[in-house]
Amino acid sequence: MESPSVPAHRGCIPQQALLLSASLFTLWSLPTTAQFTIESVPPNAAEGKDVLLRVHNLPGNLEGFIWYKGEIIDSDLQIVSYVTDTQTITLGPVYSHRETMYPNESLLFQNITLKDTGYYTLQATEKIYKSKQVTGQLRVHQPVGKPALRASNVTVTEHKDTVVLTCLTNDIGISIRWLFKNQSLLLTDRMKLSRDNCVLTMDPVGREDAGGYQCEVFNPVSSSKSDPFRLDVQCD
Repeated sequence: MESPSVPAHRGCIPQQALLLSASLFTLWSLPTTAQFTIESVPPNAAEGKDVLLRVHNLPGNLEGFIWYKGEIIDSDLQIVSYVTDTQTITLGPVYSHRETMYPNESLLFQNITLKDTGYYTLQATEKIYKSKQVTGQLRVHQPVGKPALRASNVTVTEHKDTVVLTCLTNDIGISIRWLFKNQSLLLTDRMKLSRDNCVLTMDPVGREDAGGYQCEVFNPVSSSKSDPFRLDVQCD
């Protein structure tokens, strides 16, 4: 994440600036065996959307808490802190004006970017000055673009020619699947996929291979198909 400029009024600010009304939440006592955790909602988020780091089973009788960017406690990586008795919020060096902190310690990110991907640590301090911390992960993905399908041949002869289909995409961290006549392609012993699934080879091509092909690229938040390509197979 790019280091945002620190607001001119950095330091203590009114509770209303970031903290939503506590009436929106219901807090209850949890069993002592309940585990203090952070959950990303949704678990995989699309760039430009909002995502919540939800806190579960937070400790009771809190003195305050601090959110950090990363897996370690470092004042230079502090996002925001809250003191319970004074209801005071303090903005940290990496606060980006897109974070909203809730009374149950959860942290909302608005209009997330790929640079927000990573780990976030919450440090909670009880009034007996006992500190607990937990780390959660935020996964941000860019929506995939439309792939293109390139063929080595358009018209081929059965039992004689080889056809190579290549799925072209600029996206990274994606998966690829192949479609034949709008259905998932079932590989035969004459077909071979490259390790990354981007190249489909049919050697030799058969009459039953004639028809429309597409490749589809996808990640946890989006998918996109190429335009159909029709393979014509001539009889030997």
